[in-house]
Amino acid sequence: MNSVRFVRGAVAAALVTVLLSACSSDGDGDDGVPRSWIRDTYTDSRGSRWLDKNSSPARVADAIHDHRKALDRSSGGGKRFLRYGDDMVTVSPYRGGSMIEIEDYRNGYRRHQQHLVNWPNPNSQSYRGGGPGEGK
Repeated sequence: MNSVRFVRGAVAAALVTVLLSACSSDGDGDDGVPRSWIRDTYTDSRGSRWLDKNSSPARVADAIHDHRKALDRSSGGGKRFLRYGDDMVTVSPYRGGSMIEIEDYRNGYRRHQQHLVNWPNPNSQSYRGGGPGEGK
């Protein structure tokens, strides 16, 4: 009887560990923004902004997308946009290079919606995000 309880407890602890690690991800999961890679590749500007002083927004966006495929891409006003679940990456021209910003999808959509005509409106009833549990 005690061994059954021990096994159940061990299985429950393992499941809790897996669920907590999945929920506490910094967005570097298989479909999230490659934050660690961006941090390691580009120059930190201010918390959620990074710089590439030599490359165009198109080139930087392509590099990020090549590292981890975005769910959707768009462009407009000289900027490039990459959608990753509940987050988005905006790559803007900046002093002859590029500025990379990572932000919540809702905030990014509100700021740049004129360039995101085919992307789902996060304020609509049908929007489900893009993270774990999408479509539930």
